[in-house]
Amino acid sequence: MERKQALGLLKQFLKRENLIKHSLATEACMRNLARRLHQDEESWGLAGLLHDLDYEETKNDFSRHGLVAAQKLEKEGVAKEILDAIEAHSGLKERRTLMEKALYAVDPLTGLIVASALMHPEKKLKALDTGFVLRRFGEKHFARGADREQIRSCSEIGLSLEEFVALCLQAMQEIAEELGL
Repeated sequence: MERKQALGLLKQFLKRENLIKHSLATEACMRNLARRLHQDEESWGLAGLLHDLDYEETKNDFSRHGLVAAQKLEKEGVAKEILDAIEAHSGLKERRTLMEKALYAVDPLTGLIVASALMHPEKKLKALDTGFVLRRFGEKHFARGADREQIRSCSEIGLSLEEFVALCLQAMQEIAEELGL
């Protein structure tokens, strides 16, 4: 599947702008991680872009989140490794591959970075540095929905928390205009 087709599907199934922005942020982070880890940037980017395709449909039955998306995307001919990562990101199956582990860790980090930007005086991603985000990470009442243990699982892909945050922050800063931050 090409990115243009994936973006069309995303906009077909997700109506909330914040979910689309989250998907774009996750895509950017996954692409940057793929470059760093010498993986296929296109497939990692698609996994990030499409990982929450079924969110609006499954938000009231989260036990199906990831599965519904994978079923829809399988019909579109999306590669199995991407489908597996989408299923694994919601914790429904064991994470085995680098892509699966990366997507699981990236998902909540994008929210933490956005929340960090919104509480910064400038309210811009470009104003953030890794240290600022890490300090927010350490505040347990800040952005409670960003599961810290899930983010810390970046160690499973061989990255320190600091390096992981830096790579994702850089990726999100590169698309800050698209994200409205």
